[in-house]
Amino acid sequence: MKTLCVYPRRSRVGRDVLYLGLFLLSIVSGIQASSGASTSLTADEMKQAVSAAKARGAPWGGPRTGPPGEANKSIVILAEDLRNGGILGVAQGVQEAAKTLSWKVRVFDAGGTDTGRDKASADAFAIHPDGVILIGADAEEMRERLVPFARQGTPVVGWHVGPRAGPMAGNPVALNVSTDPLEVARITAMAAITGARTTPGIVIFTDSNFEIAMAKANAMAEIVRACKTCILLEIRDIAISECAEKMSGVTEELVTRHGKRWTHALAINDIYFDYAVPALIARGFPGDAIQLLSAGDGSTSAFLRIQAGSFQTGTVAEPLNLHGWQLVDELNRLLAHQPINGYVVPVHLVSPENAKFDGGERLLYDPENNYRGIYRAIWRR
Repeated sequence: MKTLCVYPRRSRVGRDVLYLGLFLLSIVSGIQASSGASTSLTADEMKQAVSAAKARGAPWGGPRTGPPGEANKSIVILAEDLRNGGILGVAQGVQEAAKTLSWKVRVFDAGGTDTGRDKASADAFAIHPDGVILIGADAEEMRERLVPFARQGTPVVGWHVGPRAGPMAGNPVALNVSTDPLEVARITAMAAITGARTTPGIVIFTDSNFEIAMAKANAMAEIVRACKTCILLEIRDIAISECAEKMSGVTEELVTRHGKRWTHALAINDIYFDYAVPALIARGFPGDAIQLLSAGDGSTSAFLRIQAGSFQTGTVAEPLNLHGWQLVDELNRLLAHQPINGYVVPVHLVSPENAKFDGGERLLYDPENNYRGIYRAIWRR
């Protein structure tokens, strides 16, 4: 267990991500930071950005044209670990979209291990699919396993496979479908600051095993440090895989160390709060004592906490089913020898005000913007 007070030394790729993290949200126009510099936003600018992220029923901003659906295709899903709700949700979205195109889909689950990744990749390659969708694994980690697909011209697209959304250069994966992780992080921090009732004392939870997690944590810290009325108490590094065994004790420790100074917790994933909240309840804290906000992923438990007013006040939820349809559309473009579209879905902050809309009644984020009908129209299906 480590407490991080400065940015840890990362790879060159990680440093590049941190520099990219210094540019501001596109919706906050006219303000941009130079590399290595901190940027201060006014309270009104932060409120504007947070309000935009909370909007309900945001209109579709993605593609409306493209190649017709390719016929008689067989694709594979390489899933990092189907026990992860986000990965499972995207895989289900892929299957729903592929059914519209009458594509055959085979799913290979790596189970979150190196051995599993080797076997899943080898088994998938053995059936010679027309296309590959990589879900939740690191594209660089998977590079050598994906090279055989690239050599035979099999297109590969991915979800949450790198620290940036959009096209991926120099990798067998052509495209990383995701919301912008740095924008997700900044919105999370801004929501905490603008919604604070008193001086925010903030703890950030992250997992240094993942470049994307550290990029998000550092982007949140950048916003907090630029806030003159905020206190960044600490950045706590806890592996997601160790949350169940460590978060209760860590929560107790933080309460003892910081007392009433600890008013907010920001995390790179909702799972940290799954284990922190029971510890807070056991200590007799009321549901509004500490505000919890997550820079991903919009889990069922997060929706329940937000709707119940129990500690968690925000999560930046991924539109998992939509991302599945987006992956199929991008793969269809590559199969048709057309360029990828590269659309990045805007950040959506789930809050008490909007938690029962856009799929919230089903405890997930599923935008009410007719994306299914739009993709069917593109595919002529």
